[in-house]
Amino acid sequence: MESALPHALPALRAGTLYLVATPIGNLEDITLRALRVLRECDVVAAEDTRRTGQLLKHFGIAKPLLSCFQFNEARRSRDLTERLRRGERVALVTDAGSPGISDPGERVAQAALKAGFRVEPVPGPCALVAALTASGLPGGEFHFVGFLPHKAGARRRTLERLASCHGTLVFYESPYRIARLLAELQAVWPERQVVLARELTKKFEEFLRGTPAELLARAGARAPKGECVVLVEGAGRTGAPPPGTETDSVP
Repeated sequence: MESALPHALPALRAGTLYLVATPIGNLEDITLRALRVLRECDVVAAEDTRRTGQLLKHFGIAKPLLSCFQFNEARRSRDLTERLRRGERVALVTDAGSPGISDPGERVAQAALKAGFRVEPVPGPCALVAALTASGLPGGEFHFVGFLPHKAGARRRTLERLASCHGTLVFYESPYRIARLLAELQAVWPERQVVLARELTKKFEEFLRGTPAELLARAGARAPKGECVVLVEGAGRTGAPPPGTETDSVP
């Protein structure tokens, strides 16, 4: 990777799609570059315009907002491509984290690239990276799974397919389905070490560590909070627990 000190970036380019990462919890997660892009762009395409509107208001930014979520992304891709064709500078954001990572954005980026327009990442907060780096599990090799399928059979087949992966496995899961996922992990990999990360970068950030059965007992006794990141040690590493479990509060 390039090691030179960062330098000032040029003004936003006309006809460019900017994929802007937004806070995953703590509003201080946002980067200076993200704020600059949001201030200088012509329009912001957002997964939830109400939520993004609150974010922009917090930082004193006023911009036109367009919805771009799972069920209108195909149609919105055409609308945004036409805006790029007119020379507009378009910022795309999701509710939290990086567009296209288990969130809308992939179709928009593909459509813009296919039409010959520049797509520029504005990196920043990512629940996957935040959880992995603090998990205590190996980060040199990992496999990002995201959300498992909803149907039981498809979920089981996906887990069985991943059984031979030697890198750390990373899943996203809803707090309302976390007990289901831990029970499935207990059925297929009862001896593996698991790390459950939730409320990342928020006041009550928490990392729970143990076997699937141990975490199932602990997580089941608490009310659901926020989306979770679940990390599972890879094949061949069973038996070495990561550093002790703790509950941390982030200022």
